[in-house]
Amino acid sequence: MTMDINSMLYSLCSADGVSGDEKSASEIALSMLESYTDDCNIDDFGNVIGHIKSTGSRRKLLLDAHIDRVGLIVSFIDDNGFIKVGAVGGPDRRVLAAQSVTIHGKEKVKGVVSVLPPHVKSGDGVPKIEELVIDTGYTKSELESRIELGDRITFDCEPTAMLGTKYCAGALDDRCGVASILLALEMLKGKELMFDLDVSFTTQEETGERGAKIAVYDLDPDYVLEMDVSFAKTPDSDRAKCADMSKGVMIGIAPSLSRELSNSLIALAKTENIPYQLEVMGGETGTNADTMSVNKSGAKACTLSIPLKFMHTPAEIIDTEDVISTAKLIAAFAMKGGVANG
Repeated sequence: MTMDINSMLYSLCSADGVSGDEKSASEIALSMLESYTDDCNIDDFGNVIGHIKSTGSRRKLLLDAHIDRVGLIVSFIDDNGFIKVGAVGGPDRRVLAAQSVTIHGKEKVKGVVSVLPPHVKSGDGVPKIEELVIDTGYTKSELESRIELGDRITFDCEPTAMLGTKYCAGALDDRCGVASILLALEMLKGKELMFDLDVSFTTQEETGERGAKIAVYDLDPDYVLEMDVSFAKTPDSDRAKCADMSKGVMIGIAPSLSRELSNSLIALAKTENIPYQLEVMGGETGTNADTMSVNKSGAKACTLSIPLKFMHTPAEIIDTEDVISTAKLIAAFAMKGGVANG
């Protein structure tokens, strides 16, 4: 396939795929992955799994990114046709009021998160998720012929290429991580690899890293590179806890990660002139790496994160150059190793 990163992000981020209902996103990711793998499939848990150059005689490297996104779930339809919801993952409730949404039922139903106008509302507090309702304009009976309790809800945000190399969409966490792996596989076509290589695009990360637990148990890797997003600096952010957008991949350092692997990736980035930043975390990483590193007899794991603004909102923003630097480091490690030469 010809690798156009903006087109790839558009396809990935246009899919719904809220945690626990990732089928549409998994199918799109599978279609993009299959040309790079010896075999690939969607497992019983919805994870996309691919195997590349599996000899069985070399150490195994797993490339992982989660395919699910945050959203809402239909929990109740009242007699007036208003829809009560629950949170799936951690959507930022500060920005939900008056958002346009899509309910993925028997058919797609458009709605708006209802909010009282300021003229009649007392106080400025952020409503709790259980206080939100969605107005579709349908009656209860009209809705019940179109949607069911348990249907997932996504926020409407057309994936958009911005000025320069910036990109805005509602599911870049973590579809841009998926894109970085696919781009790395494009770079690795026809190259000699240091490892047997597996790929997983895992489900339900936003609700407890559940897909990762299934995938890593089955694949049993020696090394894991976990591609996810982390916080990019904004005017109101804590500068010590955020990275600069457009300055490269964030290499993770944390007690739950392999410092040996982190150091190897840092050295490799320097050798290959790949722009990078450090992301230092005091405990767990909050990513699939925490789960994948303690499978069976354990695996050396490290996070490679893409700086992202406005996480868990309908309008997340990245720089595609950071996706490219992530892909370059993935590809370099797959070819050259670094931890005792793989």
